[in-house]
Amino acid sequence: MTHFPDDILSLAQGIVTDFTARRLMVATAESCTGGLIAGALTEIPGSSAVVDRGYVTYTNIAKMEMLGVQEETLASFGAVSKETALQMVHGALFRSHADLAVAVTGVAGPGGGSAEKPVGLVHLAAKARTGGLIHREMQYGDIGRDKVRLATLKTALEMLIELAG
Repeated sequence: MTHFPDDILSLAQGIVTDFTARRLMVATAESCTGGLIAGALTEIPGSSAVVDRGYVTYTNIAKMEMLGVQEETLASFGAVSKETALQMVHGALFRSHADLAVAVTGVAGPGGGSAEKPVGLVHLAAKARTGGLIHREMQYGDIGRDKVRLATLKTALEMLIELAG
């Protein structure tokens, strides 16, 4: 049993309840969150009706092999970029049986940041098989690794809710 904050569990519960009723399945593609999105959803009883699969693609090789992210994209834009997040979410959606997918890639810290890509920068993408697409670039700031990861998790769940309408 993990200890997710109540606001996260409430969002996850809402997704499981709503998506179960609507017969919507979800896939996740996670880098900086390391599986927390899938973890929060599967914390909820009955989540097997909603969660199809989750990809934890921490390395560039994993992003390429598991999600089909293009090597050229990673070389040109980097792992933490809108372009990579969009390719991650596309790969997660179309390599699964899900109706919706969400992908996250960012710099959780404490190190690893740069002037162009500071600690707390996260790119998130959510995509629906029906064509809907959302991208968000979040600047959470250097608030600590745990807080960046939890903030990313919360934004990702909110994006799934928004995308599902």
